[in-house]
Amino acid sequence: MNSQRIAVITDTGTDTPTAFAREHDVRIVPLRINFSDGSTFESGVTITPEQLVERMATEVPSTSLPSPATIRREFDRAHDDGYAAAVFVSISSGLSATCDTVRMLADQLDDFPVVVVDSKSIGVGAGLVVMEAVRMVEEGITLQYIGAMLELVARKNSVFFSVKSLEYLRKGGRISAAVYRLGSALNIKPVITCNEEGAYVVARKARGWERSIDTQISLVEEQARRYDKVRVAICCSSACDMFDELEERVLAQVDNAVEVIRSGISADLLVHTGPEIVGIAIQGV
Repeated sequence: MNSQRIAVITDTGTDTPTAFAREHDVRIVPLRINFSDGSTFESGVTITPEQLVERMATEVPSTSLPSPATIRREFDRAHDDGYAAAVFVSISSGLSATCDTVRMLADQLDDFPVVVVDSKSIGVGAGLVVMEAVRMVEEGITLQYIGAMLELVARKNSVFFSVKSLEYLRKGGRISAAVYRLGSALNIKPVITCNEEGAYVVARKARGWERSIDTQISLVEEQARRYDKVRVAICCSSACDMFDELEERVLAQVDNAVEVIRSGISADLLVHTGPEIVGIAIQGV
């Protein structure tokens, strides 16, 4: 526990690196994964990414935000464990109602202040905001200022990702039918990012999978020029393990990167992207 007794809580949609979360006692609330037979699983708790991919061979499920009871239980646990307040960094409100639900529940607490921060991002992009929240808390920045400071941090973040198949983004309603048809017909692999509202948009189009990875790295390199120093995070699904290659290429092209972080991809995010995804996030330091 940190000296301020401020807990850092997040959801599985942020893909905060597991080892970092364990080391700094980041509490993680699972999003839910729902199948047509009525079964519901908690991401990372009752279903792993590998188990999800296996089941997706026969059905693409849907996702939903954590139940209010689960969120409230996490607040109560933090309080019972000796924390006096919390910072909750959520998956983008432009992609999930999780943030709004957390805010509603936080407003109902009388003896446990909670600052809720909308990361405006997803996956490792949001995870970088969580990691910055931990640093701020451990450096002694008070709860009064952390929320506003993290919102500034979120604005210095960008995330880019590519998927081998657009089918899952289309089924989840994350891209339009027109983008799906064009991409499928012409082998266009758009690089997806989050806009200022935290919604998915196409950052740039590329022809073919390899070119889409090249485009991601070029976009990261462009973003890096805006800052003296940057922190970079890379993520790959197990079906697209490119960690070593990506890190080598990022370090070769982004000479002001002070750190490269690796992260897996949660089961709830794989529902919408499919089993083959590679992403890179960048944060101005």
